[in-house]
Formats: sequence, structure tokens, C-alpha cells
Amino acid sequence: MIAVDAVVVTAMPDESAPFLDRAAFVGRSLQVGHAVHRVLSLEGHDVLLVQCGIGLVNSATAAAVAISGTSPRVLVSAGSAGGVAQEVGVGDVVVGARYVYSGGDSRVFGYALGQVPGMPAAYPGDEAMLEAAAALDGPEQRVHAGMMLSGDVFVDHTTVDHIRASFPGSLSTDMESAALAHTCHLYRVPFLAVRGISDLCGPRAGTGFLTHVDDAADRSASVVTRMLHDLGPSQDAVDRTA
Repeated sequence: MIAVDAVVVTAMPDESAPFLDRAAFVGRSLQVGHAVHRVLSLEGHDVLLVQCGIGLVNSATAAAVAISGTSPRVLVSAGSAGGVAQEVGVGDVVVGARYVYSGGDSRVFGYALGQVPGMPAAYPGDEAMLEAAAALDGPEQRVHAGMMLSGDVFVDHTTVDHIRASFPGSLSTDMESAALAHTCHLYRVPFLAVRGISDLCGPRAGTGFLTHVDDAADRSASVVTRMLHDLGPSQDAVDRTA
């Protein structure tokens, strides 16, 4: 087992690239199951970058393997997302105060919409990381904090009104963050999702995503990197002074 300060999970190469560009050191690429692992040095921290593939199962299984192999201090979901709230724009960054599955519905058994039976109604984001990320909001980079949704359906204009009505106050939707939050809840690892907005779930959502995913990923990586700067001494430094 190797110890790292953080695991950063992305779904696609476009979302991993900004972290590779920012890293002072990039280890060799390793195929671990279905995921690609690289150890990075980022802001003085040892970071395991995990490229998991798109979707809830891909992200959850990759996170479980990474956590079991590294005992990270925190896990971060990075990359792009679709904007759901009216106040969220392309180029903004959304960080999750709580995470909900948009496709879950066990209300017939008394659970809340989006709640997995036996699990919390929503998974909370780590307060310290959330505060650090939200503090980066400013004129040059808008950062919104609130509820983030995840599901295995790409949300566009045909479904976004239903999503907004079903989950009032939701800021964004992606295909990994809630599953990662769920996994971190089970493993008791502090978690935060930091996603750049690539599209607004409108009639041209697919085109917008392809056009803006690189910029959205870069903005996500910028916020994550600055947030890691405030994480405190690296795990190695903590161990050496113990």
C-alpha cells in the first residue's frame, strides 16, 4: 500500500490533462483494473490521479480500489458537468455541499427521491474542502456551492425541466460525483466534487459539452489545485514529524 494525500478522480483524458500539465512530477501510467492510475506531485502533495471512465459504476469501483490501495486523506471528483440552476453559467465551477442520485426513486418504501435504501438521503461534501473551494469565488472565477446530481443519463433540454422540478436547488449534473460520494461515505474518506460547467443542459448540450469540456476541466483543475494548496503538510511530512 502506498500513502497519498489525495485521490483525484476524473472520467476522461480531457479531464485528466490539466492535472498532468500542473504537476511538478508525473509518474508512469498504470492500468489498474479498468482505470488508469498516475502518481503526481501537485502543490507539494502526493496525489493519485485516477481516470475511471464515464458512469456511476466505473467511478465507484475505481474509487474503492484506489482508497483501499492508498488510504488517502481526501478524495476529489474533478472534471466537467452540465449546469442545471438558472444562475450557473458555462465557465463557472460548482462544488458540492451535498450529492444525490438523480435516477434513484424508492419513495414507495418511504425514502426520499434520489435516496438509495439504507443510505443517507444526500451525501455531504467535506466542510473544510468545501469552504476552501467556495472561498475562491470571485470576479475572475465564479464558484457556486450547493447540491450536485449524478446519473447515468446525459441531461439535455428533454429532461432538464423534470430534473429541476424534482430536485429544487440543484446546481449541476454529472455521471460520477454522487457515486464517488457514496463510496467515500462507506470508506469514511472526506470527499468533494469540483466541476467546471461545460454546457447548460439545453438543446445544444451535446455540442456545448464537446466545445467547452477542455475549458471546464481546466477550471476544475485550477480550483482543485488551489484547494490542495490549503490541505496542510503532506502525509510524508506528517509521518516524519510524528
